Amino acid sequence: MLNIHQLKVAYGQSTILRGVDLEVNTGHVVCLMGRNGVGKTTLLKSVIGLLVPQSGKIFFNDEDLIQRRPDERARQGIGYVPQGREIFPHLSVRENLLLGLAARGEAFDTVPAEVYDLFPALKDLLHRKGGDLSGGQQQQLAIARVLVTKPKLLLLDEPTEGIQPSIIDVIEDAIVRIKQTGVSILLVEQYLQFAWRLADEYYVMEKGTIISKGSTKDLSEEEVQQHLTV
Repeated sequence: MLNIHQLKVAYGQSTILRGVDLEVNTGHVVCLMGRNGVGKTTLLKSVIGLLVPQSGKIFFNDEDLIQRRPDERARQGIGYVPQGREIFPHLSVRENLLLGLAARGEAFDTVPAEVYDLFPALKDLLHRKGGDLSGGQQQQLAIARVLVTKPKLLLLDEPTEGIQPSIIDVIEDAIVRIKQTGVSILLVEQYLQFAWRLADEYYVMEKGTIISKGSTKDLSEEEVQQHLTV
């Protein structure tokens, strides 16, 4: 579904991604791991179109995305949940979710019931402002807001960061159920046990390059200690 080939991205004179190759197959969860600052978020922002690569290709369902705007990529089926969630704090939970529907280009005023099946806590918080929610509630809202756009590929950047264990379990269960619907997921994650339980394949990034990849079941503890911040 997603095929990234020799992607190079720079901020000014600083090169962040140095010829990255990465693939996400249909219905798979792929975890991208690495220490802070190695380029993981840069890669996700490049896929959704928030950053323009210097060179390389990004194919989504065999279509080159490089010239596509972020809103076009979203309408093609790519959903992005950024690190830090970036919900609208002064809007209610319901209004945040309806904005997701608006981003899909459809004038609906009813949130799909499956969103509440995945995150039932949100149904009791519909009139509460996003900024008044706990970190775990905001993360559920951020994921739900993207899901109403019906993505085919979901980009998740550190979904467990700063989240209490009980909510991590809710998010893990939601990701399992999302995968079962055929949605592909590219997950940036530092919580390794969480990643191991969910991901089919892994990539390890260091200094803007992929230095290891393979099936998650073959990822060794030694490799984790060598390349990752645990």
